Amino acid sequence: QIFVGDNSAPTFINPPADLTVECDAVPNPVAVNAEDACDDDIQVTFTEVRQDGPCPDSYTLVRTWTATDNCDNAATHVQKVNVRDTTPPVLNLKPADITVDCDEVVNVPNVTATDNCDLNVTVTYTVVTTPGNCPGNSIETRTWVAIDNCDNATTHVQKITFVDDEPPVFSNVPVDMTVDCSNIPPIVDPTATDNCSGVF
Repeated sequence: QIFVGDNSAPTFINPPADLTVECDAVPNPVAVNAEDACDDDIQVTFTEVRQDGPCPDSYTLVRTWTATDNCDNAATHVQKVNVRDTTPPVLNLKPADITVDCDEVVNVPNVTATDNCDLNVTVTYTVVTTPGNCPGNSIETRTWVAIDNCDNATTHVQKITFVDDEPPVFSNVPVDMTVDCSNIPPIVDPTATDNCSGVF
């Protein structure tokens, strides 16, 4: 009497290795095959479980393949796909440093940001004015900061230098004249206007 039994589990042919990838480059599960000494038609099942990490775009995918032959001998292969977000956002419409007259109004552009994984990047804006050596001279420092949901940040700074390089303009200025000694006109006080200082 000869007893024939199958106590050997299947063997995986192409089991995938663990991976660490960027959040926008997560690969699809591969088709894993298995072979068996007795069973020519191995059934391979697949499951995937997500383990959350410290931020929305940093997590681990645990992928499990189970190969079972027709005698219920089973083999399991586990792949961990470590998903990370290490790429900072990209700021768009970044304004360059400029120098303008002290009375010029410089509009604040609508600086936006895009990210490889975060579809709703937060952009904050701050402005600091530093006085110069006179009231018409100053430097305005504008700062934009974009932060994605894994705290990767990008900063852009624009410096606007305001300068007062135009002299005042007189108005109501008396002209030269020749008059008789008994007909000297009264003194006229001219006024002056300036693009930065107003009227004085």
